[in-house]
Amino acid sequence: MNLHAHTHIRGDSGGRLPRSVRLRASDLLRLGLLGPRTRRLRSVLSALGIALGIAAVVAVTGISASNQAHLLDRLDRLGSNLITVAPGKDASQRLVPLPPQAPVMLGNIAPVQKVTATGATKASVYRNDLVPDGQTNSLTVLSASLDLLDALHATLRAGRWLDTASQNLPVVVLGDAAARRLGVAGPGERGEDIARIPSGTALHIALSTADGPAVPRLVRPEHSAGWLALTADPTPLLGLPADSDGTGERDLLDRRDAVFATVQEHYYASPPRIERGWRHHLLSTDGRSYLDIVNNVTPLGHAHPRVEQAVSRQLRRLNTNSRFHYASVVEFTERLAALLPQPLDTVFLVNSGSEAVDLGLRLAIGATGQHDIVALREAYHGWTYASDAVSTSLQDNPNALATRPGWVHTVDSPNSYRGRHRGADAVHYGPEAVAVIDELAASGRPAGAFIGETFYGNAGGVALPDGYLAQVYAAVRRHGGLAVADEVQVGYGRLGHWFWGFEQQQVVPDIVCVAKAMGNGHPLGAVITSKSVADRYREQGYFFSSTGGSPVSSTVGLTVLDTLRDEDLQGNAVRVGSHLKSRLEALADRYDIIGAVHGSGLYLGLELVRDRVSLEPATEETAELCDRMLDLGVVVQPTGDHLNILKIKPPLCIDTTAADFFADMLDLALVQLGHGRTG
Repeated sequence: MNLHAHTHIRGDSGGRLPRSVRLRASDLLRLGLLGPRTRRLRSVLSALGIALGIAAVVAVTGISASNQAHLLDRLDRLGSNLITVAPGKDASQRLVPLPPQAPVMLGNIAPVQKVTATGATKASVYRNDLVPDGQTNSLTVLSASLDLLDALHATLRAGRWLDTASQNLPVVVLGDAAARRLGVAGPGERGEDIARIPSGTALHIALSTADGPAVPRLVRPEHSAGWLALTADPTPLLGLPADSDGTGERDLLDRRDAVFATVQEHYYASPPRIERGWRHHLLSTDGRSYLDIVNNVTPLGHAHPRVEQAVSRQLRRLNTNSRFHYASVVEFTERLAALLPQPLDTVFLVNSGSEAVDLGLRLAIGATGQHDIVALREAYHGWTYASDAVSTSLQDNPNALATRPGWVHTVDSPNSYRGRHRGADAVHYGPEAVAVIDELAASGRPAGAFIGETFYGNAGGVALPDGYLAQVYAAVRRHGGLAVADEVQVGYGRLGHWFWGFEQQQVVPDIVCVAKAMGNGHPLGAVITSKSVADRYREQGYFFSSTGGSPVSSTVGLTVLDTLRDEDLQGNAVRVGSHLKSRLEALADRYDIIGAVHGSGLYLGLELVRDRVSLEPATEETAELCDRMLDLGVVVQPTGDHLNILKIKPPLCIDTTAADFFADMLDLALVQLGHGRTG
């Protein structure tokens, strides 16, 4: 037996919202609600009316729609003394007539003194004469949704009580004749057992103010906040702690802030608590399902069984550091190197993108002996000393450009949409960057490396101008430096048509840094370079990463590569990404606030502007849109120096149904937020 106590509101995913509790049989025994031979709900319903003076609903669920007519007919033959209303129907529909003077059972929770029954029988007006004179205004109705009552699995016993002190009169709905025919006793005294419930029955108890509007049993999750305000938490009546105000989740966030450095921010001011995921969905503890549009950390999708099985199997066998000799690290690094063109044939394994970029820069400096680095503005590369030094994103560090160490030199962001050179004029970015590199060499400080994302991910998925990297790579190499490609976000097939971002630019870097997608959520990163560059590291000492390349990490890396291939996820990025981009471009034709749709495959960016000419960023509107999308069941976040771009980088397993849902909810949110249509 499962007992659910909640406030009449459940998500469209079938989950529970905050005012809810699920009780196991052991909980019922502890609370005294489950006897050794029978399952009983003791005096809880009495307490609903007497202690709180508010209306209550009990719904015993389990019947299919096909059995509703049969049940209504059966109840009619039992004495025609019940009125039932199907949820969501008007009160004039699906009524069973009852004679005058009979108790009343209703499918809503409002106080009722009279009901008009219409349909196949002549209309009649019935009154509940069980209500004593002078107490009609204190009537509350205990209601069971009979169209959901499974006649084969559940029976109800009901009675009535008087509390003259509080003048509350919970009226129970079965008359004596119906009770006898159903095999239960008639009205009893307060404190007696009022229900005997067979195993397998689910109870729903909901509380609402007696003078308030009727609260529907189910609503869409985004409407829950309004309905929750009209309901009360029934859990204290069951002897359980109340948490309807979300204090438990607030306490958890406070505990996080107390011990988890607050600079490690979380999404949203009041985030849902996510404890489960599946494919491209995230599941909250409130029972809501969210479409995950931001997670390029998990290209295979959440909770992929192939990864889980491989990790579990390897953990049962061995996990240690990579200085031991075992097969998986050899097999994984061979597979990884084979994915890159020559001369990139040597692999370092680390744990994150930050470590990969840091190591990549150290390799470049060590191999060239040149300590100056050229980096792009509006870019993010990591949190270690070296990777942070070359990060120039103003949102990640408002003082980024002013606080760069002297060995870091920046060049203009090659943003063809909102940069200094736009559209066809973006061809000027390449020569300007080359000029900076040449000037450094002329001043006696030739760059040891140029580092940049190969597809401008942090700026919202903006493609670099054609030929840009070819010009810049040639310039840095001309002065003895190396080309370092940051593939942490855009690599591993996310762009669809290219496995690596540098392929889109038709270049080959000297050093490639990759992470995120490699482990499908497991910490795993890599640097791939040539043997000649890797060997120069020996002159600086030795390299060692305790868990980089461990048996488990190597097994995860192999499993991800196998699954990307076997499930054709790069091909899915082409197909679903193209479909989604076309949907977003159609929205851009209708909404002025959408300035541009950037990106390729499943790395897209939707840039929002207040004016399409001035390109004033719609920063506040973007934040508001992200919050509204969460209400509608979509997790999406802003990016870019102005936080005005929706970053769209879902798991690569996302399907067209989910892509359409995202586009549809985006359309709905833009209308709801008053942005209007342009056509």
